[in-house]
Amino acid sequence: MAGKFQIGERLPAMVDRIVESYFSDERTRHIDRTHLPNRAEIICIINLLLELAYPGYYGRQGLNRHNVRFHVGELLPRLGEKLYDQIYQALCYQQETASPGKPCSNSCEEKARELTLAFLDRLPAIREMLAGDVQAAYDGDPAAINTDEVILAYPGVLAITVYRFAHELYEMGVPLIPRTMTEYAHQLTGVDIHPGARIGRNFFIDHATGVVIGETSEIGDHVKLYQGVTLGALSFAKDERGRLIRGQKRHPTVKDRVTVYANATVLGGDTTLGENSVVGASVFLTSSIPDNAMVRLKDPELRIRKMRGKDEEPREPDWVLDFQI
Repeated sequence: MAGKFQIGERLPAMVDRIVESYFSDERTRHIDRTHLPNRAEIICIINLLLELAYPGYYGRQGLNRHNVRFHVGELLPRLGEKLYDQIYQALCYQQETASPGKPCSNSCEEKARELTLAFLDRLPAIREMLAGDVQAAYDGDPAAINTDEVILAYPGVLAITVYRFAHELYEMGVPLIPRTMTEYAHQLTGVDIHPGARIGRNFFIDHATGVVIGETSEIGDHVKLYQGVTLGALSFAKDERGRLIRGQKRHPTVKDRVTVYANATVLGGDTTLGENSVVGASVFLTSSIPDNAMVRLKDPELRIRKMRGKDEEPREPDWVLDFQI
């Protein structure tokens, strides 16, 4: 029942211990610092972007050609204000991290305004890309009833949508926000796309769950990935002090019209999948393949035994069949 539990006289000691832990390790606290984007606000921005990207599917329904202009005119200022605030916080965070104790300069305000307006201007072009992704999902899945179902239900489309917006901010040099956006989509869909990855038109992730696309991946047009596919790094270069060297090409290049089937792993910055190639399920690949190639595992041997019925006496199976799939 409410009010039955009280910490009582142990409260001051508990508070002291928790606060002491804050200052014993600065890696897990954000104290005595001013600026940081707000995760809840970034999620709100994502929801507003989804409402603008797919009118009538997210947010307000019952839109028509007579009220949609008013609807967009109401959404854009809300989105712009929230996005400006978070970009400003991100830019000031970046400056504060580079120069601790130095207040954020006025240039952050102007830059945040410029970036926000530039991003909003890009929304029609991003929607054009998303229309191709939605069509690719419908064309690539015979179970899809129509594109309405694809937009409403498919986690791969949601993950790609959030990625498209996050990638635009990433390319603009906005700190923290793009990765927060794609990791939120990762949490919702099971698809982990780094916002730095470069992905072409008409991209489809079928079933979605467990897909990983690394930061320096390059993906062409009309590419299809199935669940569990990893486009990852083969190894991480380190400097003389053992620290990771960042900014190098670590992840594969996937050319146009490639299909990668479920649970395949493709690793390495020098690994390229040629145009029109196919990578079979569960393949582990660390070298390039040419155009129009197929790579798959050797068929496994299955062993099938006929089991006794529930009323039969225990005995050895009366036949065994070994065969190749």
